[in-house]
Amino acid sequence: MPDLLIELLSEEIPARMQERAAEDLRRLMTDGLVEAGLTYSHAQAHATPRRLTLAIEGLTERSRPMREERKGPRTDAPPQAIEGFLRATGLTLDRLERRAEKKGEVYFAVIERPGREAAEIVAEVLGRTIRDFPWPKSMRWGTGSLRWVRPLQSILCLLVRDSGPEVVPFEIGGLVAANTTRGHRFHAPQGFSVTSFEDYEARLRRAHVLLRAGERMERIRHDATTLAFARGLEIVDDDGLLREIAGLVEWPVVLMGAIEDEFLSLPPEVLRTSMKEHQKFLSARNPATGRIEGFVTVANIEAPDGGATILEGNRRVLRARLSDARFFWENDLRVARAGMQEWKEGLRHVTFHNRLGSQWDRVERLCVLSREIAPHVGADPDLAAQAAEVAKLDLRSAMVGEFPELQGLMGRYYAEAAGLPPEVAAAAADHYSPLGPSDDVPAAPVSVAVALADRIDMLTGFWAIDEKPTGSKDPFALRRAALGVVRLLTANGLRMALQPLFGARLPQPVAADLLAFLHDRLKVHLRERGIRHDVIDACLAMPGADDLTLLVRRAEALAAFLKTDDGTNLVQLYKRTANILTQAEERDGVEYSFGADARFAEAAEEHALFAALDAEEPAIRAAMAREDFATAMAALTRLRGPIDAFFEAVQVNADNAMIRRNRLNLLSRIRMLCLSVADLSRIEG
Repeated sequence: MPDLLIELLSEEIPARMQERAAEDLRRLMTDGLVEAGLTYSHAQAHATPRRLTLAIEGLTERSRPMREERKGPRTDAPPQAIEGFLRATGLTLDRLERRAEKKGEVYFAVIERPGREAAEIVAEVLGRTIRDFPWPKSMRWGTGSLRWVRPLQSILCLLVRDSGPEVVPFEIGGLVAANTTRGHRFHAPQGFSVTSFEDYEARLRRAHVLLRAGERMERIRHDATTLAFARGLEIVDDDGLLREIAGLVEWPVVLMGAIEDEFLSLPPEVLRTSMKEHQKFLSARNPATGRIEGFVTVANIEAPDGGATILEGNRRVLRARLSDARFFWENDLRVARAGMQEWKEGLRHVTFHNRLGSQWDRVERLCVLSREIAPHVGADPDLAAQAAEVAKLDLRSAMVGEFPELQGLMGRYYAEAAGLPPEVAAAAADHYSPLGPSDDVPAAPVSVAVALADRIDMLTGFWAIDEKPTGSKDPFALRRAALGVVRLLTANGLRMALQPLFGARLPQPVAADLLAFLHDRLKVHLRERGIRHDVIDACLAMPGADDLTLLVRRAEALAAFLKTDDGTNLVQLYKRTANILTQAEERDGVEYSFGADARFAEAAEEHALFAALDAEEPAIRAAMAREDFATAMAALTRLRGPIDAFFEAVQVNADNAMIRRNRLNLLSRIRMLCLSVADLSRIEG
């Protein structure tokens, strides 16, 4: 079986598109080959700034003959339907078969395709892949109509057999496939031929091209770490930036320079962000002080002077960028030390939403909410309100205007410069967290109060104007805000009823809908932790479901309990009892919910059940009052024996109406005890 090697060489492909493009090439080619009747054993795709490469192993020599039958319209169908079927099959009317069926005579098309050589199929699929390639953006060049992300320069397409390589006959847009490629643009621009994927990769390496993105990343990481270690520094981890840099170079040459002394006083986040966003530099940190003292740039050539000229050019550009950052920083510090009044006024003229007012209107709502939430999370109300007042002010700062990703972080620096309490400064940075399901959750009470206020204001505000998420659309990130509320409360073990907060700001039906939305986010959160949906539903049906921490504790206890034999017994106990009661209530048209009296008990097993209930019910109620759900559930399962004995010895539907009613009320007592723990009717199985 032959192997297939394809390389599409072009001008530079944007780094952000390379990984997806390699996967698209693999997917489109392998899907097309399989659809045409070929099979293969393995496929791998790679990308560099200038080339997409696909290597397929174990490709079949030719496709098998194919025979396909297609059912068409009835023979008396309108001519347009028959003509459409002929076009779809590529046949003429005289080649269709007539077959009798229950509803009349029907046309059938029998399409036979002979097997084809692999080279023919590869050329066909490759042409379709290039023409239909899903680049986010593409271009035409010259006078041709072919489109690609950047001008294509050459195509390598080989079928490699034991007898040797064979160029696949292929041409597109004036480019003819060959067995040749080129190496590094500057170090090895001459063309060379290859005979297999292994030969191709080895020759590229000799021509100063590392084909695999992962290898380029690890070389950059290793060389940068080594250079930093030699200067007593450490590289700040940033895999996203490393991946991007690896997409900019085919032959990474790592160079390191020092940050000039006049910029060392800038916050490390400012230095890192400026170098990353503007220059794609890695940052080198002094582990003793936390200061950013060096930068790492990655060149695409081995310069004769060891990179000195490259470094000097980068230093000049970096100096200009950091001078801008220092100007922003010093100007912002001036405003902060003056009380940030300039920024407060600025927020009055920035619209948050045309139906929800300005950013300052939102700040005023956050102050009220933070003060209201503070006692529930152990925060000082005055500090919480003060933190809410300043938390958004850095949005008007010059630094955040230049680097929006620094919002919050800069707010902390400016609050510290203004002489505000440390809890207030910390909340300015922390109240944005968590942004995602894996982010750290703030624990400081003032930070938690402002973070909750921030999200609850978002949710109640957009629910009030009926701008809720629909389907996959969530333009205001309200699902993320709801998950933030869930994680802030549950991760910190905070007890707070949400319904009063919502009800004070929304009509009751709207508040209930918002709480249901939060419950949906909680379900997703708990399912990811392995808690079944029916367990969550059983707990959601209980009182206090707007206390998310209580809800989670109940769900965790129930989920753990249901994994035990006692848990299984408890569900069986409940369902047996509930089934008998439900049938009786439907038949009698009444609800049996009170009045069981031990004086009317007849059998010894009946007396024993009354005694067991009298013994266990106080323990169950006490355990539920202190929210010890595991103890309450364990106490319930101790009733299993007396209940089973009762069912074995006693006929519930006795002939005596009074005895029957008393026994049904006794079962109702059991049902109510079970339902005091969770709505076990929602447990499946």
